Amino acid sequence: MNIATVIAIIALVVVVFLVIRYLVKEKKKGNKCIGCPYAEGCQKYTGCDHQ
Repeated sequence: MNIATVIAIIALVVVVFLVIRYLVKEKKKGNKCIGCPYAEGCQKYTGCDHQ
């Protein structure tokens, strides 16, 4: 393995780690629709009518 491959693998691992950490934090907040701008008041889960 050359240095470029090692750097690419490390970068990929860091990105995956950050995504997983974000998802876990959002789930702990109680957001069901992660990434949705209306995640905290989603009609599907809380009955609001933003749509």
